[in-house]
Amino acid sequence: MELLCWCLLMLSCLPSLAAHNDFFTSIGQMTDLLYTEKDLVTSLKDYIKAEENKLEQVKRWADKLDSLTATAMQDPEGFLGHPVNAFKLMKRLNTEWSSLESLVLSDTTDGFISNLTIQRQHFPTDEDQTGAAKALLRLQDTYRLDANTISVGDLPGVKHKSQMTVEDCYELGKIAYSDVDYYHTELWMAQALRQLDQGEESTLDKVTVLDYLSYSIYQQGEIERALELTMRLLELDPEHQRATGNRKYFEFQLEKQKNEAEKETYTEKELGKRETGEEKKKSKKKVSNHLIPERKKYEMLCRGEGIRMTPRRQSRLFCRYYDNKHNPKYVLSPVKQQDEWDRPYIVRYLDIISDKEMERVKQLAKPRLRRATVHDPQTGKLTTAQYRVSKSAWLTGYEDPMIDTINQRIEDLTGLEMDTAEELQVANYGVGGQYEPHFDFGRKDEPDAFKELGTGNRIATWLFYMSDVAAGGATVFPDVGAAVWPQKGTAVFWYNLFASGEGDYSTRHAACPVLVGNKWGKIFIWSPVKPSLRPESLSLMRP
Repeated sequence: MELLCWCLLMLSCLPSLAAHNDFFTSIGQMTDLLYTEKDLVTSLKDYIKAEENKLEQVKRWADKLDSLTATAMQDPEGFLGHPVNAFKLMKRLNTEWSSLESLVLSDTTDGFISNLTIQRQHFPTDEDQTGAAKALLRLQDTYRLDANTISVGDLPGVKHKSQMTVEDCYELGKIAYSDVDYYHTELWMAQALRQLDQGEESTLDKVTVLDYLSYSIYQQGEIERALELTMRLLELDPEHQRATGNRKYFEFQLEKQKNEAEKETYTEKELGKRETGEEKKKSKKKVSNHLIPERKKYEMLCRGEGIRMTPRRQSRLFCRYYDNKHNPKYVLSPVKQQDEWDRPYIVRYLDIISDKEMERVKQLAKPRLRRATVHDPQTGKLTTAQYRVSKSAWLTGYEDPMIDTINQRIEDLTGLEMDTAEELQVANYGVGGQYEPHFDFGRKDEPDAFKELGTGNRIATWLFYMSDVAAGGATVFPDVGAAVWPQKGTAVFWYNLFASGEGDYSTRHAACPVLVGNKWGKIFIWSPVKPSLRPESLSLMRP
């Protein structure tokens, strides 16, 4: 996953978080684990080499003595009749065998074990493994990928193809099972069974997989399928106690369902109950598009589906050279600007940040990354959340002059003073990292949304993209059907508030999980220093 997508975000100050690393929430920090593993492999090879050298010495000794004893045993007395042979026998048994014993007992593991012990304190935890597993399940759902596609590593834009073993699939199924997620348990246990049926070698057996698979299917109400799989399990292991009990239970339940269905049919015939024409019409009613749950809209947009932009509206989107009302810095070299969406109005600036600047920002941010937080609307405090899987770091102009240069560029192009912008937040998304639909501004029912920041409501958002992404990673606006895709060296900008100071609810947006790649984000959000800023003060800020 060498593809990096860096976006630049600016929200509020991030306090020091717990010491736990949460590796799965940041691809950027996960790269450190590769270097750790490489170091361990080097240490392991050194250990293997030392063991091989020791065994080679033992082997040479054994071969020499094998030849010697073979000769001696042909005529033991004659052999020992030679005084040198008698002396050497005494010497070997008294001294040399003791030396060999010391060699065999010598511990060559010290270096490797010491290194492993030191590195282990920086290893991922069970939480990281579970988080990464759930991320795979989230990607599977969001991008509608079947288990086999993920297992064989056949993902769009992937360069380093990696296949999953039976054990990998089984582990995903078990994590879903522990989460009472029988839908995904079925998918991954079925994939593990499929790979076993195809002859893949594994320490797992079909009986274990069938046990989980049949139960997960039963929990989803498919008793007949559950019984079929249980019967297959019993063919492999006739003495399996749980399967024997489950078979009897499934058979009883199926018989019970059959009897109830017969009774229901008989009752309907007796009463002459028929579905009326009106009831038929009701049953055929379809759910209209505007009733689609937000989660479904979000996932559709992440897949590039459901984007709502008529040809007429699209014809009103333009690209241009922009100098922000003849700003002296851009009169001779205006920047390239293009319209991304009309309502809300979203523009993209092209070639707006250099490779050198992007690399410097990443370099400054990486050591400071901590689990990203969100504002609790009830308390106004910062807290972690499952719907935001990423890490963040905060940068100011004091960190590096280059940050001030970037800030000034944004001020020149937007007309918004950076003095009213929150600190620069750099976010790095982890495995399947995302930020589900949210507003950047505080609503009327959240009077303390930015209490901890000591600022007013958030006026506008500027988002840098610092690399291309092979698949996924779009910024989507579910309410309006808009999707903005990462493009290296560009930035997008929109207002969160109307000129009246009221929030623009159409700006509700989300960060789609990156399917293939590594996404970094850096956002600037303008918040008046005084929370009591009057709405009239915003009237000149909107184009």
